[in-house]
Amino acid sequence: MDKFSLDHLKIINYSKIYRNLSTPKLIEIALEKKEGVLAATGALVVNTGKYNGRSPNDRYIVESESVKPHINWGKVNIPISEKLFDSLYQKMLGYMQKKDLFVFDGYVGADRKHGYSIRVVNELASQALASSQLFIKPTEEELKDFTPQLNIICLPHLYAVKELDMTNSECFVIINFDKKIILIGGTQYFGEIKKSVFSALNYMLPFKNIFPMHCSANTDDKGNTAIFFGLSGTGKTTLSADIERKLIGDDEHGWSDEGVFNFEGGCYAKLINLKRENEPQIYDALKFGALLENVIIDENTGIPNYDDGSLTENTRGAYPVSFIPNADLSGMGAHPKKVIFLTADAFGVLPPVARLTTKQAMEYFVSGYTSKLAGTERGITEPQATFSTCFGAPFMLLHPQKYAEMLKNRIEKNKSVVYLLNTGWTGGPYGVGSRFKIAYTRRMVKAILSGEFENIKFETESFFGLSIPTELSDVPKEVLNPINTWKDKDAYKKQAEILKNKFEENIKKMNIKF
Repeated sequence: MDKFSLDHLKIINYSKIYRNLSTPKLIEIALEKKEGVLAATGALVVNTGKYNGRSPNDRYIVESESVKPHINWGKVNIPISEKLFDSLYQKMLGYMQKKDLFVFDGYVGADRKHGYSIRVVNELASQALASSQLFIKPTEEELKDFTPQLNIICLPHLYAVKELDMTNSECFVIINFDKKIILIGGTQYFGEIKKSVFSALNYMLPFKNIFPMHCSANTDDKGNTAIFFGLSGTGKTTLSADIERKLIGDDEHGWSDEGVFNFEGGCYAKLINLKRENEPQIYDALKFGALLENVIIDENTGIPNYDDGSLTENTRGAYPVSFIPNADLSGMGAHPKKVIFLTADAFGVLPPVARLTTKQAMEYFVSGYTSKLAGTERGITEPQATFSTCFGAPFMLLHPQKYAEMLKNRIEKNKSVVYLLNTGWTGGPYGVGSRFKIAYTRRMVKAILSGEFENIKFETESFFGLSIPTELSDVPKEVLNPINTWKDKDAYKKQAEILKNKFEENIKKMNIKF
């Protein structure tokens, strides 16, 4: 500990460094500094202010000669010059002088052979708490000679001046692969730290033949692993937190030649409308040690009101995976035999479950069709149909062809079966129909993972050519084929044709070979 310094980042003249403090100590300091309050459950509750979701138009990648040929540049991956990076970096170095700083040293990647050591420098104790709970904690021995391979500096109260700094707003997230530094300023939303690291992994790991995935994963007592791809709000966290299975991780994983491994050591769950009867594991995990973002609590009782979205629909809870009772703390699992694509179809025309051919799997993977749900990004107030490449376009830095080939290779090599699971609307589009009951969705997941569907007859529905089950106990038969849930069949056909055309146009635009 005596050898520790931030000289390699040129951070000097700070007031005090707090490195890898315990959870109670970080909470104590956060309360002293009035960063948040304690809920009756013991969780620390903070208000992230103006930025209560990711700000995708404010994420940049330094356009150096080494990365320039590999990045899929465009509206998602926005280039910025080394000169502008250096200018903002100097501004941050000046800002940190005479300030208390919080450092988390740890890892991403439960399989240490393929992971990276990271250093997160924060100005807020509450964000240091989230880093400590979301990433993988080191042992005392590992801390002695710790060398970070990736550095993240996050200063929520330092703002860019867009006219001078040439940014889109006061908020900025900049990844510099040559210097192995990520700069984050102007936003307190912890998702920016989490997803900037994920974005970096999505660039670095494919060069090591590791397939990075925006997915959750769980396993059973026999080692049968399943993975769930999907954007925020589609059910990755909810469906993988299954009391009958062991949670490996809820959001980000790698698939190597040995199997899958969690990138993180914690979960970052969306909490809006959370109820214990529906999601008991997540509900009970929001206790002392957890960080709640933008959750409203009762002024008198301190009890969280998870139904209150007055600050944002994107209320969040960060907690270590160990808070889930039956979690697999190794963070590793065997090659998945079942792969599930989650979508929240706002058109209300996709079936609740379908078994995909390899070609269909590739098409749906590169399309990543879903609906952006309220609050996940700033400005999203109601579901919007969208295509998010590889079920994670904001975080995919390489061309989608690369990720698609890696998925195809792994599902064919390991004989994995791919299913499409719609957690969105039925009986009509958003505003007319209703979301599929979570009880039905869980029943379908159980049928997938138990192999029950292998003994049930499937038929091909007529609009998308998808193979769907003809029956499933505890699920009304009409629910399995979406046209049967619409009163106006012609309206269904019209909506289905619109979505089908959107799929075809999107795939044609990407120019991907399957």
